[in-house]
Parts: sequence; C-alpha cells; structure tokens
Amino acid sequence: MSEHAKRSTWAQISATGRISLPAEFRKAIGLERGGKVLVELDGNDIRIRSVHEAVARAQALSRRLFAGKPNVSVDDFLAHRREDWGEE
Repeated sequence: MSEHAKRSTWAQISATGRISLPAEFRKAIGLERGGKVLVELDGNDIRIRSVHEAVARAQALSRRLFAGKPNVSVDDFLAHRREDWGEE
C-alpha cells in the first residue's frame, strides 16, 4: 500500500457512540492506545488526524501564509502584546 493510498473498511458504532479503528489504520498514521487525535467534520466527511499530522499541517499553512512577511513570528506577537500591556 502506498503512503497515500485510500483504504476502506466497515466499522460499527457502539451504543455509547464509540467506534474502533482497525489496528492497520492506527499503525499507518502512528496512533497509540490512549493517544489524542484531531477529528474534523467536512460536510459529510469525518477525518481523523494524528496530533503530529495536525500540527505539521498548521505549520505548513502558516509558512505559506506568512512567508517573507516581517514581524509575524510568535515572538513578535508577544512583544507587541507586552507593549500594549505596558510591560516593556
């Protein structure tokens, strides 16, 4: 199976609303028992992403949005807030 190949399987929703993910799927994206995930609802689609994947996507998006723009780092933001609060 290639890294981005689509796979499907049937799953059942329990009476308490829980769904079990197949071990093959969990292993494919690095999920561990008790780990946290991001669950997204996009129209009629539900996506489950590992925290690592969600953070990587957010970082990539911010790099694209702020590339080449001055004063857009977290440090810059915090420095401006400190100025607003009279801490500098």
